Amino acid sequence: MSAGKKHARSEGEEQSARSAKKLKTTAVIENGPTESEPRSVEAEKKKKKDKKDKKDKEKKEKKEKKEKKDKKERKEKKENKQLEDEVAGDRKASTTADTEIAAVEPQPQSDKKEKKKKSKSKPEPESSDRSTPNSTGQDGLPNERAADQAPAVNGAAQRNGASYSYRQTAALDAVPEEEIQEFLKKQEIVVADPCGTKLRPVTQFSHLPSSTLLSKKPFASFTAPTPIQAASWPFSLSGRDVIGIAETGSGKTMAFALPCVESLASSPKPKHSKKDKTAFARAVVVSPTRELAMQTHAALSSLASLVGLSAVCLYGGASKDDQRALLRRNAGADIIVATPGRLKDFLAEGCVSLSDVMFAVLDEADRMLDKGFEDDIKLILGSCPPRERRQTLMFTATWPTSVRGLAEGFMVDPVKVTIGSRTRAGGDENGEANGTVELQANSRIEQKVEVVDPRGKEQRLAELLREAQKGSAKNDRILVFCLYKKEAVRVEQFLQKRGIRVASIHGDLRQDQRTRSLEAFKAGTTTVLVATDVAARGLDIPEVKLVINVTFPLTIEDYVHRIGRTGRAGKAGKAITLFTEHDKAHSGSLINVLRAANQPVPDELLKFGTTVKKKTHDTYGAFFKDVDMSKKGTKITFD
Repeated sequence: MSAGKKHARSEGEEQSARSAKKLKTTAVIENGPTESEPRSVEAEKKKKKDKKDKKDKEKKEKKEKKEKKDKKERKEKKENKQLEDEVAGDRKASTTADTEIAAVEPQPQSDKKEKKKKSKSKPEPESSDRSTPNSTGQDGLPNERAADQAPAVNGAAQRNGASYSYRQTAALDAVPEEEIQEFLKKQEIVVADPCGTKLRPVTQFSHLPSSTLLSKKPFASFTAPTPIQAASWPFSLSGRDVIGIAETGSGKTMAFALPCVESLASSPKPKHSKKDKTAFARAVVVSPTRELAMQTHAALSSLASLVGLSAVCLYGGASKDDQRALLRRNAGADIIVATPGRLKDFLAEGCVSLSDVMFAVLDEADRMLDKGFEDDIKLILGSCPPRERRQTLMFTATWPTSVRGLAEGFMVDPVKVTIGSRTRAGGDENGEANGTVELQANSRIEQKVEVVDPRGKEQRLAELLREAQKGSAKNDRILVFCLYKKEAVRVEQFLQKRGIRVASIHGDLRQDQRTRSLEAFKAGTTTVLVATDVAARGLDIPEVKLVINVTFPLTIEDYVHRIGRTGRAGKAGKAITLFTEHDKAHSGSLINVLRAANQPVPDELLKFGTTVKKKTHDTYGAFFKDVDMSKKGTKITFD
């Protein structure tokens, strides 16, 4: 065979082979893979489908879970609302000896279901829940059973996961309604509760529910609760947030001390590692001055020690190392009483934590919320659990509009308890008249205002001291207030040169010097104490017969607090103010305070005018409108 034919034949065979291969490939594409080839394409499709089905199933389960959760929340919300509606209704005549101040007791079956749910569910991670203020119910039942039988008075348990067992005792229920109304009217008690809860004031110590603390008889030396204690205790022992406004020397410290100790005594202490050097407090009380913090600490310690609780006082001017050692020695301390600055320092260092706090108190609340302390308080309360998971109390003698909105931002539906008539001159229940807050000084204090020449104030002061300490009154304690530290030093030296036993307390003195001066004055070894406004608030100094204002304070609120150092605990007192032309901007507000307390207004003071100077704003000056944001708006309709 020739070479050309062979070549043609080989080309033909090669072309046939290529055609056959192409045909086979086409068949594979059209008819799918053959039996021998792996089903990779089909497996990939199946894998994608399974993945999609799984994703759809997860979405469906998630949706069902969310719907179930929403349904449960709606059901709980509905039940809570029914409970609150029951509580808000007026109490009818009770057929039992111990009447529950709460909603109708839940049915046994639902109670069992609830307990079953609780046993299955995991415990709450947060340990700062409010707990029952009383360790036993009125009938002596253990705390858990008492809590089951006495649902929360005001819905606080629904807010923070705790249950409260405050009940009105049989003795309190037995008091006729006419007697209760007469007590409220006589003591000029006004209670404003946004939840509408009706609780009777505790007019006798025997009306308080039994507890471990009260079994120790801490009030044996007292005859009856003061009005602020009587009206606020039922709400604070129920777990409610409370704003207490009462005159100076009215027992406000014990008004928050009792519910604080009861709350902590009846709740378990959160566990922390023994190696942890941080002190975890369960209650915090913030005071504006060192001396007031020490005084409050002494009152709280006397109660806390009866039930095995510890309290520590933290304040500036003292050794931080000593205070740290005190915290370690007291295993962190259950209660911390502190001034804002020192507490801020310890929080920043990490040696104090407020994450377990279930009870927070602002003493002299209006001072704590003004511009000087506002940022500190925001930081301190911001270090505590959210307001829904803690109980917050605020007490003061003066409550200006400027701090109300800020205060209620730290609280949940606070009950406002006001003692003393603040509704004169056309004012409302909040104590407002003609757009300004009507202040009221202690009615037991005789107030006298003398208009003098600024250059003759010190000479007049010496004359007043000689007149006040004549004969049998030579050892009477007299508190002299100055406005500035250097003025206090000058007045002290002026009196010392005239042979008057005098001590002083102001910001330029070391803390040990301030403490010595105050102790000497309390003991009576020094009969005259010259002070700046560090001694104006809260200090309970017994037997102060006279307060003299050498220079008028910067605000009318501080005037009310200054003169409140006398006339305490139901006793009478006297206050003399040396008023000069430099103080004329305060004449209108001072005249209002004098008239509200039925005190004489001298003609010389009236000459300065009765206009009340508007408080200025940093941005808008004296032309801004101070609006109480806590009030609800009024809807206006037009025809």
